[in-house]
Amino acid sequence: MSGPAAEVPDGLPLSEAKAQFSLAYVQMVVAAARMSVKRHTTDYDGVDITIAASAEYERYYAPEFELQLKATSQQHLLKDDHLVWRMEAKPFAKLTNPKRYIPAYLGVLLLPDGPWLSQDERGLFSGSRLYVQRAGDLGVIEDDRATKTVHLPRSNVLDVAGLHGIMKSIGEGGDL
Repeated sequence: MSGPAAEVPDGLPLSEAKAQFSLAYVQMVVAAARMSVKRHTTDYDGVDITIAASAEYERYYAPEFELQLKATSQQHLLKDDHLVWRMEAKPFAKLTNPKRYIPAYLGVLLLPDGPWLSQDERGLFSGSRLYVQRAGDLGVIEDDRATKTVHLPRSNVLDVAGLHGIMKSIGEGGDL
């Protein structure tokens, strides 16, 4: 896929193509980690999907967490040690609500400027990276009409090892 709408002028709007790509990206990482994705029919409650592990940990069996996904190709948002993301007050408040029963995370997929995906006989390659942060670590927002700028550490890349780390933390009762 080169520039998402470049070859298909009447294709999906760019924002929807990015949303679809972010879901597919997460699905591949989750499958590689031998976990599963539960899809929501809406993201009204501030999350897009739930990721679940069918495994037994020290405290819980089959832990899960919810994920709000965003996607961007704005490379200037990537700083030396974090990715900057701005959220509107209402979705921020839903995502970070301390009364959430299931832990929630924000994930922002940084897409490359060029093609999002290339394929050859060796396989698929995407220069994309998904940065995540636990919603409880995003801070608070004081004004319900404001926006909140959050920082997702560059060390928090959602890959197989990172996903296993999140699940282990939840499964052991430490990330609730």
